[in-house]
Amino acid sequence: MTSSALRLRFGIIADPQYAAAEPDLRLDRYFVNSLDKLDEAVRRFNAEELDFVLTLGDVIDRGFENFDAVLAVYAGLRHECLFLPGNHDFKVEEARLGEVHERLGMAAPYYDLVRNGCRIVVIEGSDISLFAPPPGDPRRATAEEMLRALQQAGATNAQTWNGGVGEAQFAWLSERLTLAEEAGETVIVMGHYPLFPHNEHNLWNAEEVAGLLVRSPAVAAYFCGHNHTGNYGELGGTHFVNFRGMVDTERENAFALVEVFDDRIDITGFGREPNRRLALR
Repeated sequence: MTSSALRLRFGIIADPQYAAAEPDLRLDRYFVNSLDKLDEAVRRFNAEELDFVLTLGDVIDRGFENFDAVLAVYAGLRHECLFLPGNHDFKVEEARLGEVHERLGMAAPYYDLVRNGCRIVVIEGSDISLFAPPPGDPRRATAEEMLRALQQAGATNAQTWNGGVGEAQFAWLSERLTLAEEAGETVIVMGHYPLFPHNEHNLWNAEEVAGLLVRSPAVAAYFCGHNHTGNYGELGGTHFVNFRGMVDTERENAFALVEVFDDRIDITGFGREPNRRLALR
C-alpha cells in the first residue's frame, strides 16, 4: 500500500460495565474484573501518542456509586478522556439521572470536536428511552410510542434496553455533517447503540440515522458498543464497527487503537477485539 498521512490516533473502549457485584455467569460478565482490564488498557494507551481515548458507553453496570471506582482508573490516563453513556449508565437512582452526563465530564448529552481535519461526532442514543429521561419528561412518552410501534411491527430491536435519537438531536446531527462536508472533513460518528447490520441491540430508529450517515460523503465510519459480541457491516461505503464488550469473560480483555489515514482506518485490537483495515471512499 502507498504511504498515506496519519491524521488521528486514538483509543477505544466499549462496555467496561463495572460494578461491585458478583459476576453474571449466564452472560459471562465479570463486573469487578473490569477495573484490572481498564488498568491494562490505560497502561497500554499511556505508552502511545494518542489524540484522546473514547469509551462507547456502559462505564458502569448499575449504581451511581460505582462511577467513583471506575473513573479513578480512567484518571490514570495521560490523554484526553472522552465519554458517552450507555443504557447501563442510567441504571441509577431516579433522582440522579440528570447527573450522569456531568459525572462523565460531558458538557452536553451530544457533542463534536474537530482534530486535524477529522470531526468526531458523539451522539446520545438514550435520548428517547424508558430509562434516561427523568420521570415526567415528555421523551418517556415518545419512547413508549416508538417502542410500541416497533413491537407491533415485530422488530427484533423492540427491546426496553434500547433507545432512540430524538428529532432535535437528529437535526443537530444533520447540521454537524453539513458543516463537515463544507469544511472537507472526515467524520467518525460515535454512539452506544449499533445502527447496522440489523441486530436486536440496534437503536430504535437505526435505519433513519444510518441513512443520514450514509448519505453524507463526509462520514467514514460509525463506532459503537452495546452488542458485546461485536459486529461489522459496510453500507454505501460507510463502515459500521461494533466493538466488543470489555466486561465479558473472566480474564480476556477487549479494547482497540484506531489510526485514521487519508485513505483508510486501521484498527489494532487487543484481547478479543480483532484487527481491521477499512478503506475510505
